[in-house]
Amino acid sequence: MAANTSWAALGKATDLRNRILFTLGLLIVYRLGTFIPVPGIDGAALREFMEQAGQGIGGMVSMFTGGALGRMGIFALGIMPYISASIIVQLLASMVPALEQLKKEGEQGRKKINQWTRYGTVLLALFQAYGLAVSLEAGDLVTDPGWYFRAATVITLVGGTMFLMWLGEQITARGIGNGISLIIFVGIIAEVPAALAQFFASGRSGAISPAVIIGVILMVVVVIMFVVFMERALRKITIQYPRRQQGMKISEAQQSHLPVKVNPAGVIPAIFASSLLLLPTTIAAFSGNQTSPVMSTILAYFGPGQPLYLAFFALMIVFFTYFYTFNVSFKPDDVADNLKNQNGFVPGIRPGKKTAEYLEYVVNRVLVLGSGYLALVCLLPEILRGQFAIPFYFGGTSVLIVVSVTMDTIQQVQSHLLAHQYEGLIQKSQLRGKGKSRKKRSPVRR
Repeated sequence: MAANTSWAALGKATDLRNRILFTLGLLIVYRLGTFIPVPGIDGAALREFMEQAGQGIGGMVSMFTGGALGRMGIFALGIMPYISASIIVQLLASMVPALEQLKKEGEQGRKKINQWTRYGTVLLALFQAYGLAVSLEAGDLVTDPGWYFRAATVITLVGGTMFLMWLGEQITARGIGNGISLIIFVGIIAEVPAALAQFFASGRSGAISPAVIIGVILMVVVVIMFVVFMERALRKITIQYPRRQQGMKISEAQQSHLPVKVNPAGVIPAIFASSLLLLPTTIAAFSGNQTSPVMSTILAYFGPGQPLYLAFFALMIVFFTYFYTFNVSFKPDDVADNLKNQNGFVPGIRPGKKTAEYLEYVVNRVLVLGSGYLALVCLLPEILRGQFAIPFYFGGTSVLIVVSVTMDTIQQVQSHLLAHQYEGLIQKSQLRGKGKSRKKRSPVRR
């Protein structure tokens, strides 16, 4: 597609340019909101705390919220409650027959599912906001603790999350790219310059050797290239369509391919596993010395960088990759039924149940590579960060999100440019047709 698309056409594509400007404007609004603080926070104590926690859980969570959590801004919860709620609703819709039937009802069913997703977002945001408010009080980061502070914090943070959800929907509908993904993307990218400056400052001071700096840069480049390669990797299953007769016309047998991505679940397993692992450690980190013995034991064994944390993280990624793929993104039974309805079949495989079993067999084998790739990309930076004491958080999940969102957004821009070129060709052909029709014909003599 890129070979057939001229980027010089961007200046002529007015609709695409307006979409890009609209998207950039809303993303600027999001970045400005991350600097508006929640009322009642002790700014000096919070800065001191985040400096101490920047290398651990504080930096990890702050990376996903664009620094809003480190400044305790109104967008401190970020868009993660909405993502968690949407994943939960999608999983329920694939397992509960009533919800699955509602999903097949078209636009009306989709609106109903979106409404329930919003309700779930509010419930999760209420729970997380209240837990964060109590943790802030326990960590002595509040100027005037009490129920008034808790209520104000909950209302502010829940309102910020709902506003972000609205921004994401507006970007998706009237802008370019997926709005929710772009919000996470901008939050991660916004923290990169400060992290790089801190990284190079540590190198100048001698805390990190130049060899480690060069090695980390090379690792980032290699990881990005590996992610791009794996995200575009496909397993093509041959599909045969028999010869058909429509009236007097006979169409020859056709052969096509059913593409199966090596990673059909995308970044959702990594995001879901990260959000589940971050919730208890975040609350414990903001609670200061008020953590219970049980929570202290959990943090000792399941803290970031610990062996059990890494093993549990990898197992959750593998589990959610298989679970999400077979329940949401690629259902072998549904694909086999669609192929049967279209008179398509896999050569050598009987349509129906046998085709579903074959597709399940193929996807199971492909997901061995897909889940292993996700686990490797997510765990490798964690291991290297702990071994070389890198003074900022660098996670594979953030790399996956940045690369995937960049590829998806560029593909959408190219699609709009290609559509604009097609519209120009159609208009030119119509004008030529009109010019020919306007030529006067000589009268026919009888």
